Amino acid sequence: MRLVVPITVRWADLDAYGHVNNAAMLELLEEARVAVFWHGRHLPSDDPGGRTSRADTATFVAHQEIEYLAPLGYPAEPIPVSLWISKLGGASAEVCYEVPTLDGGLAARARTTIVMMDVASGRPRRITESERALWSRFIDEPVVFRRG
Repeated sequence: MRLVVPITVRWADLDAYGHVNNAAMLELLEEARVAVFWHGRHLPSDDPGGRTSRADTATFVAHQEIEYLAPLGYPAEPIPVSLWISKLGGASAEVCYEVPTLDGGLAARARTTIVMMDVASGRPRRITESERALWSRFIDEPVVFRRG
């Protein structure tokens, strides 16, 4: 199952051509990821325990890859970013995304590896049982990029 997170594109996200700038696209993906994993928004209401908004935890980006497929113009409404997990490790998760174009095509696909970190020690921490139980519901196939 995939989550759909509506993300508002800001005027400042556009480049001189009127499209979402490549760097701004990564910020939009970050907003979707933070809404789900840090704040627990857009998760099923039956188990809010999978969020990571704990004072003792931080999430670090270990790897990020994005493929731009088509320009994304300025939308009148928030764009529905699809988000899911392709892999759960001991302390990490691989988050995948698809960003639609205004006409229903695909503007970008991406993959981010996040690592759960213990704030006090600065070291990775294990994904909790409640996080794993909730996040496992959103596991799907990894994003496949066009290039090898």
